[in-house]
Amino acid sequence: MAKVKNFKTIFPAVSVPLNADYSINEPEFRAYLRWIKSFYNKGIEGLVCNGHTGEVTGLTREERKRVTEICAEECGDVMTIISGVNCENTEGAIEMAKDAKDAGADGILLMPPHMWLRFGMNPKAPFQFVKDVADGADIDIIIHLYPATSKAFYPVETLIKMVKEIPHVKAIKMGTRVTAIYEHDVRELRKACPDVSLITCHDETLCVSWFPGMDGALIGFAGCVPELITAAWNVFKDPAHHTLKEALVQRGVFTSGLMRKPVLPLDQEEKDWVAEGLKKSGLPKVDMKPFEK
Repeated sequence: MAKVKNFKTIFPAVSVPLNADYSINEPEFRAYLRWIKSFYNKGIEGLVCNGHTGEVTGLTREERKRVTEICAEECGDVMTIISGVNCENTEGAIEMAKDAKDAGADGILLMPPHMWLRFGMNPKAPFQFVKDVADGADIDIIIHLYPATSKAFYPVETLIKMVKEIPHVKAIKMGTRVTAIYEHDVRELRKACPDVSLITCHDETLCVSWFPGMDGALIGFAGCVPELITAAWNVFKDPAHHTLKEALVQRGVFTSGLMRKPVLPLDQEEKDWVAEGLKKSGLPKVDMKPFEK
């Protein structure tokens, strides 16, 4: 029986453990993924690799593909595997989307070109970008929506056009981060496109962002405290990616919190802050032995 893709679920944005030489620690990564997989049918039925939490901009194209392959090998039999695509040009984005598909991904998280964040964009460019990637790679897409305060934000009219005219658009990661606009756009999308999956990525206001009746979430918190996904926003004030990785170290999942430079290691005060958050959460260390091979 073929696996059914599920875009209406919790997608942990997974971190990637590194060795001291900054290479990917594959055995530890595989054990981590098997731990994440143990929450399948408990609200987590997919995962996202090569997102910002997964250091997409710090990995090479070959490393991104390898990360996707590992995720597909460990979890792809039952979980929906999504790989982030981050590229400054359309042809490159198509090639990276093809890489993800070849590596076993069920879909991609398509990020806007980062040049739009600084310089803005032609209002017609986002639709054409998504359509070209969908047509060129023939793969399902989660739209990565940037904050409403940024120059790369897609207005709701553009999102509706994408959903209605590009069949591969299956979900929107609603990163609006302006509550009034967020709730307005969710209502408009529900009316115009009732079948599209709307998922929050607001780690820092998780419960509030779920209030409009979202279909799930795509968040880094789900990759380090899956047991407390609905309450995780109370654990840490700042869900930055390096603190999430440190939480995985302190929970016994990773052996190193190293991230690709220019991200610098946490100092002891910051590590102690993470430890205090975990202590208040009541979560124990994770026994990784059942997931190691």
